[in-house]
Amino acid sequence: MRIIIVGATALGMDLAEVLIKKNIEVIFIVREEKLAKDLAENLDCTVINAEGTRPDILEKAEIDKADAIVACTSHDQDNILIGVIAKGYKTPEIIIMTEDVQFMNVAKKLGFHHVVNPPQATSAIVYNTLRGIDTIELSTMMRGDVRFVSVIASPKFDGMKLSEIALPKKSAFIGVYRDDHFTVHTEDPGIKEGDEVLIVSKLDEVNGIYGMFCPAEEEEKGQQP
Repeated sequence: MRIIIVGATALGMDLAEVLIKKNIEVIFIVREEKLAKDLAENLDCTVINAEGTRPDILEKAEIDKADAIVACTSHDQDNILIGVIAKGYKTPEIIIMTEDVQFMNVAKKLGFHHVVNPPQATSAIVYNTLRGIDTIELSTMMRGDVRFVSVIASPKFDGMKLSEIALPKKSAFIGVYRDDHFTVHTEDPGIKEGDEVLIVSKLDEVNGIYGMFCPAEEEEKGQQP
């Protein structure tokens, strides 16, 4: 695999070390000159000292050959911009880090499926621990080819009941988030544009589910030759 990481944040540096140990090719784009030099001397990967939001720099990193890009700079807006650029190059996996929940929601509405919000995830774990609840990490639940999918409802689903949406045979709805309110699928909630829909699915059906829920304009682009 070939992974581009943009941003020498704590997440970016830790991820780079993990991937390198797994013998995965890493291209690390780092804006700070001194830090880039230090990382180049200490990490067994390609380090590019440049601004990762520039298309020419991403081209230099051969984004057209990357299996994934992880945008984890310290600026949410930059991470979303990097994701938008990566979409233009049809990068198979685009992972965006956000520190602000508002930008996490913006990224999801733009059609990004893999958005990481460390403060939210950490605070949830700490809160559950304080309540005496043993939190089961999602990763431990995803055995084999089972995946949990979060998608944002596009306008074409506005007004529909969950039961009226036909999922692939090996997939099932979990429920719907509207802001911070969650409705379980058994209540058959009505859908509004912007709702976050949670689904459990087999791996081979995940891309089909993303295709179902993508905005109409993206669907039209995908149908063009």
